Amino acid sequence: MLTQKDQRAIRSKLNNIYKIFISKKDIDYFENEIVQIIKYFNKKNPKKKKNISEKTTLVICYGDSVYSEKKKSIKVFQSFFQKKLKNYFSAIHFLPFYPSSSDSGFAVKDHYKVENKLGNWFDIKSISKSSDVMADMVINHSSARGLWFKNFLKKKEPGKDYFLTVDSKFNTSKVVRPRDHKLLKKIKIFKKTDYLWRTFSSDQIDLNFRNPFVLIQFIKIMIHLINNGVTIFRLDAIAYLWKENGTKCINLKQTHEIIKLLRKIINFLNVQTTLITETNLPEKENLSYFGKNDEANWIYNFSLPPLLIHAFLFENSSFLNKWSKNLPNTKNKNCYLNFIASHDGIGLRPTEGLLNKKALNNFLKRLKKNGSKFSYRKVQNRIKKVYEANITVFDALKKSDYDPKGEFYLERYISAHAIMISFEGIPAIYFNSMFGTSNDEAKFVITGNNRDVNRYRWNLKNISNKLKVNNTKQSIFYNKLCRLLNIRRKQKAFHPNAQRINLDFGSKIYAFKRISKDNKQTIICITNLSSKTQNTIINIKSKKIRNLLNSNINIKNKKCLILKPFETVWLSYL
Repeated sequence: MLTQKDQRAIRSKLNNIYKIFISKKDIDYFENEIVQIIKYFNKKNPKKKKNISEKTTLVICYGDSVYSEKKKSIKVFQSFFQKKLKNYFSAIHFLPFYPSSSDSGFAVKDHYKVENKLGNWFDIKSISKSSDVMADMVINHSSARGLWFKNFLKKKEPGKDYFLTVDSKFNTSKVVRPRDHKLLKKIKIFKKTDYLWRTFSSDQIDLNFRNPFVLIQFIKIMIHLINNGVTIFRLDAIAYLWKENGTKCINLKQTHEIIKLLRKIINFLNVQTTLITETNLPEKENLSYFGKNDEANWIYNFSLPPLLIHAFLFENSSFLNKWSKNLPNTKNKNCYLNFIASHDGIGLRPTEGLLNKKALNNFLKRLKKNGSKFSYRKVQNRIKKVYEANITVFDALKKSDYDPKGEFYLERYISAHAIMISFEGIPAIYFNSMFGTSNDEAKFVITGNNRDVNRYRWNLKNISNKLKVNNTKQSIFYNKLCRLLNIRRKQKAFHPNAQRINLDFGSKIYAFKRISKDNKQTIICITNLSSKTQNTIINIKSKKIRNLLNSNINIKNKKCLILKPFETVWLSYL
């Protein structure tokens, strides 16, 4: 039941966002709207709370990552998940499954529908009965071919004043861009000339959050999704939500206040719900979305993928070590969402201030040799900079200057995932990474879209047949990653909030210690990042040391640990 204190908290957030834009009477109205939404939801839903644990793991996929002719794709995926993935993943992140006009689902036409070829809401709800479901709230922008934009042009609801327009006096010189196309589109509308704001593409028009009805609409969308089984929300491109004249138009105060309001709302709901901010930004900016434990529940650990891949390619842990040593431990109810691959590519903004210019340039050169395409952004509306490397993790790690023939491609790949899976936080594995999928060059040739190299869709019969044979590439990668996930699920020291302590064994080794919340288990995770055997001195007083990944531990004189090229050990002791 909502108390007066709870309602005052909602009003406080609304004041922080809208006080200078709308009247007190209007704030009264929107406060009441939100309160009624919460009360109605709680009346219909009994309390349902769930805590994260070492068993919490995510698989990231599209609704049609696995398809079969003449069948709805979500049902096909559900069947495949039940047979091959359910024992290793507690949650499924379905990338946007709404009707969309472009960007593989991120140009949403209607947030209240499921794309017909994928399935329907019943399919989503059915999956949620046995696994947690994560979905995107594509909150920054909407499709230029959707109902909202059509109504915006006609001044009709829903859609009236939903989209952001600015006049010619709006100063965009400081705007931080994630893309390199023209930001503003001149448009003659309502008997005047204005400019539409398009952060991501000409088909994705930014929404106008100065209009509180837009915020209310997304609160209703969130409730609609919860009613259909979704309990984890990815706030897509949230950092760009609010724009102010003459500013960077990113990470603005009102954006943080909107996230705080959404966090307040989900805290008041009977159903346990989680917010994740997707902010592909430099480390300090990304961490700011934890707020004071009052914004995102989880944040993507965006600096991990590029630094991890760099460490393996250059057989040097220096940059990775320095970063993880300074990375703050999370608090209860907050945690990192760790990943190596996503549907886009390897973000490079998160390396700002972490990789120096020379290291970054060498990194890009090596990735290009391995088959990477690159997506760019504009800086100060003039200079083009690489925004992300578009390449699968398999191709990114396939060869290096130290291993030009790719002799150790499998060892590099598995050890990179072993680090990610054991690192503080919750591991998320992109569906295609489970099978060591290579760049989809055929799709790229057809679409010309760099990001499509990492968006391969599997025919159900094809992937099922490959997994039946033990020595296929897909079967080998799948079995090795499943084994890592299965071991993780049984270790209290791998709880998302279990303490992490960085260990320095030199530049050829990367290591950290995890300590369970009850202090009853410690695991030292050690990886040889090089193509040569490495020896390192370890000091563990316990007599009962167990390598969770291999029954054999190569230790000389009880102190010197011998690691084969790219070998990872998880040394557990009480």
